[in-house]
Amino acid sequence: MAAELERMKELVEKLNRASRAYYQEDREEMSNLEYDQLYEELENLERQTKVTLAGSPTVSVGYEALDELPKEAHESPMLSLDKTKDIETLRSFIGERRTLLSWKLDGLTIVLTYESGELLKAVTRGNGQVGEVITNNARVFTNLPLKIPYTGRLVLRGEAVITYEDFEKINEQMGEAQAQYKNPRNLCSGSVRQLNNEITAKRNVRFYGFALVSAPGMDFENSHEKEMEFLEAQGFQVVERRAVTGDTLDAAIEYFSQQVARNEVPSDGLVAVYDNISYGESLGATSKFPRNSFAFKWADEVQETTLKEMEWSPSRTGLINPVAIFEPVELEGTTVSRASVHNVSIVEELQLGIGDTIQVYKANMIIPQIAENLTKSGNLPIPKICPACKKETKVEQDKDVKVLRCANPQCPAKKIKSFTLFVSRDALNIEGLSEATLEKFIARGFLQDFADLFELGRYKDEIVEMEGFGQKSYDNLMENLEKARTTTLPRTLYGLGISGIGLANAKLICRHFDQDMEQILEASEEEICSIDGIGPALAGNLVAYFAISENVNLWRRLKVQLNIEAMAEPSDASLEGKVFVITGSLERFSNRKELKEWIESKGGKVTGTVTGKTNYLVNNNTASNSSKNKKARELGIPVISEEECMALADS
Repeated sequence: MAAELERMKELVEKLNRASRAYYQEDREEMSNLEYDQLYEELENLERQTKVTLAGSPTVSVGYEALDELPKEAHESPMLSLDKTKDIETLRSFIGERRTLLSWKLDGLTIVLTYESGELLKAVTRGNGQVGEVITNNARVFTNLPLKIPYTGRLVLRGEAVITYEDFEKINEQMGEAQAQYKNPRNLCSGSVRQLNNEITAKRNVRFYGFALVSAPGMDFENSHEKEMEFLEAQGFQVVERRAVTGDTLDAAIEYFSQQVARNEVPSDGLVAVYDNISYGESLGATSKFPRNSFAFKWADEVQETTLKEMEWSPSRTGLINPVAIFEPVELEGTTVSRASVHNVSIVEELQLGIGDTIQVYKANMIIPQIAENLTKSGNLPIPKICPACKKETKVEQDKDVKVLRCANPQCPAKKIKSFTLFVSRDALNIEGLSEATLEKFIARGFLQDFADLFELGRYKDEIVEMEGFGQKSYDNLMENLEKARTTTLPRTLYGLGISGIGLANAKLICRHFDQDMEQILEASEEEICSIDGIGPALAGNLVAYFAISENVNLWRRLKVQLNIEAMAEPSDASLEGKVFVITGSLERFSNRKELKEWIESKGGKVTGTVTGKTNYLVNNNTASNSSKNKKARELGIPVISEEECMALADS
């Protein structure tokens, strides 16, 4: 069973990655034949194991927005654990009894209930007596089984967590929320308790079971270890554990303390629970703690050092985040010299000043933090000038904390997403300009608007000396910039980042206005709305964008740098008004992108999903039982081959 579940996890990840590549990035990671084979393998494994994992492409979980999260009382109180940082206290608790030692994950505790093999409800720990019902959010946890083999009423507890890697990525994207989410646990708590589970789905929340509450009819031989094995057989990921006694405790503690630095999910210690279920239950509980288990918290290693400087780092939303730079120290086996201070409130609370003697540690043995300021000079000035644009900054109240913000609406640091879109493949397609590189160029003042990209040669000496660059990288960048100068108007219009204007819409707009940007600048909402496929919202966004004089000036400056070629017009309109979806391997065309371009050249439209608006599904294997073929048959949509598609254009 374990091997089958591992294979299922591998297939879900591989198939979803291939789908993202195909539908969102317009590239192929695998042939459609291989996709369909893997899909069918996953379906067979789900039938065999009676487990369906969250995120499986074989199921679709709907998104739902709620006005509030309902409350529900727990069937049995959820007590806290007594805890210690002293290994001898833990050893005394364990004694000679077989005890399971496992991670104490740092997330949000959730109680799950399954009935008839399906997830019935999910409730947060809350205050231990009453929690919030987050069932629809739990359905989109990335690793949670939605269906399990056991058909009785199963109740278990576990921890919802977000990995360190996802925390960094999500916090980077969230912008304003950086003032709120300071660690993975806070981000996880906010993600799990969203009113709209579409947001939860994007946060990659994971669930790790740590305790079985009940599973009537099952015999676990009086062993918590057997309970955990049962949960694993149901498709749940459970916390890593080791069986110990007082005599073998040291080796296990050494293992976990070495492993914690490599963990992908945050842990703030360990949990010890007696393996013998009946013995543990016979001990009862105090008013606060159960007597069958104990928590062991990591004793933080604290080092003293000197604050050298405060680096103020502009973010994409205008927030300017303080990062402490101090004399390097050894913490938990690594050299540390930087720690995020997060916001102005913390700077003031710590009374930081350059030259202060500070104590630093690693939260959960991972994230460097300032524990205390011993000298508290309080002489650190809050910058009045933004390091990115040299314009005025201001301190603002954001919820319950003070943050520093750039007051310049045109600050280039705020435009990082715009630059990232502008250089992307469907826009100007400038290779060698990753988001990280763009941020470096913006921070150094090289880029104020899009036209500056084509003037980067002015900074040759500085770019060549930048970390990660060199003469060869610089030469490649210059070559790619020169190549990108020659482009089309739809690519450029799309690259401006006007809300709702995708590449397909940009093509429609540019074709209607004869590839003339001046006509687009002067067009009214009514005229733009008259374009088939362009609604009032998009028309309003386009007109509003160019109603701002700075945006018009941006276009004027950019136009000077570009050689805009006319977009190839459809050779005929034989497929005009027809919507196609392409799947399966191709014979006449080298790949789906080539067939897509051919269909568009005939006036047709290609989408990635079969819906009621689809006219034809193109698949050379018309008898296939692939998911797209099944959907097309359900909707009465013709499944045609390449040859039949080409014949449509000739008829």
